[in-house]
Amino acid sequence: MSIAGWRWEMTAVGEPLKRTEVEAFEAGPGEVVVEVAGCGICHTDIGFLHDGVRTRHELPLALGHEVAGFVVAASEGHEGLVGQAVIVPAVMTCGECEACRKGHGNICSAQKMPGNDMHGGFASHIVVPARGLCPVPVKGTGPDATVGELSLKLADLSVLADAITTPYQAVTRSGLAEGDLAIVIGLGGVGGYCVQIARAFGAKVIGIEPDAERREAMAKHCDAGVLDPSALDPKELKKEVKRLAKEAGARPIERKIYECSGTGGGQGTAFNLLDYGATLSVVGFTMAKQELRLSNLMAFDAKAVGNWGCVPELYPDALELVLEGKVEVEPFVQRFDDTELNAVLDQVHGHQLKVRPVIVPVKG
Repeated sequence: MSIAGWRWEMTAVGEPLKRTEVEAFEAGPGEVVVEVAGCGICHTDIGFLHDGVRTRHELPLALGHEVAGFVVAASEGHEGLVGQAVIVPAVMTCGECEACRKGHGNICSAQKMPGNDMHGGFASHIVVPARGLCPVPVKGTGPDATVGELSLKLADLSVLADAITTPYQAVTRSGLAEGDLAIVIGLGGVGGYCVQIARAFGAKVIGIEPDAERREAMAKHCDAGVLDPSALDPKELKKEVKRLAKEAGARPIERKIYECSGTGGGQGTAFNLLDYGATLSVVGFTMAKQELRLSNLMAFDAKAVGNWGCVPELYPDALELVLEGKVEVEPFVQRFDDTELNAVLDQVHGHQLKVRPVIVPVKG
């Protein structure tokens, strides 16, 4: 079965995406065709489009790796998926290589990332591997299908594919437990969900964010407090974190630090906040470089770890937090028609949006 549609393709760094008609989206062996309900915009897309970060697939390429939609065609053996609402993982693993067998699918040598290794979700449809798709219970069809018993739209849930699952994996890997102190740096599209996930795990949460609107929006979720790093020097900030942690009754050691801002300043702040037994999880991406005293890791018996996406196996657990109402999605997303895509990308590049934009294909 072949399906006609379109893609918005990147043709060169810094150039507007170009809408290209596609005569036939077809599922090859082991693949399905997903009709896109919504695709979130991530700063990784901006890195590809404006900052010179190279895609692994040659241009032209449709970007977009936060995809939700309905399976509308499938290859032999996967026909049972047709009609199913799904989230397409941003990191799709093979499940067979040594890394996958050892539980390290994030470094799978055969992994596929939409909008990087293959055409992504800024399109009417996307062709993806059938393996690893996350089923979503919905009522209705199309972008406005509601999720579970919530008023949440399927299109908005597209952010589960990165903005929610990536910090979810970072939180689970860090060993965060009830009563721990979680420090989330950057309260934007990823950090805002990281805060909620950490709260769901029972942690006391401090948010660190220079933007006043974001601090205000996340204040109710940061039960131990929110801080403006631009108002304090590094020593003062560290002292203030200790004070807030003590007042909140958090454990005094083994704090968990999640760098979600994807900025040089945020990474510097995160490293400065290392303390005894701390775990620093690097969740955000930036091309900025840091000058660090790595001996701090030794002196505090601390550790710093990277976090590339999220393995598909963890998606159902992250989705469950949303279905249970422990992670709110709707207040932190805004939908736009795909005809507005280039304008919205410019706004994201200019840091003009305070929420995660979701692109919805317009039929016709």
